[in-house]
Amino acid sequence: MRNQPKYNFYKNTTYALKGFKDLIGTETSFKIELIIVILLIPTLFIIDANLTNKILMFTSLMGMLIAETINSAIERVVDLVTLEHNEMAGRAKDVGSSIVFLSIIVFVTTWSLILINLL
Repeated sequence: MRNQPKYNFYKNTTYALKGFKDLIGTETSFKIELIIVILLIPTLFIIDANLTNKILMFTSLMGMLIAETINSAIERVVDLVTLEHNEMAGRAKDVGSSIVFLSIIVFVTTWSLILINLL
């Protein structure tokens, strides 16, 4: 049986914001990607793209942050289990990195195709 308290919106939101704050404070990659997001969000209001394309652009942009969050969680769990070099631990971290890499490919491809189409 899991040791989990009953659902509480306030507490769960507090936990999420605590995790977000921790990511900003400790993860350089997350900070870089967050800056990219903050700089590009205004672009969605400026460009003359249809709503569907803007939603795709926003989703791909946020997907990058989501992927980095997942990768950070994987890395922390692996480090919790062992700090020694372990092939499986390294492979788990590599897979987490590939999640981020693929999300960046989706982001760059989506934005590039939509912006090129607007020219």
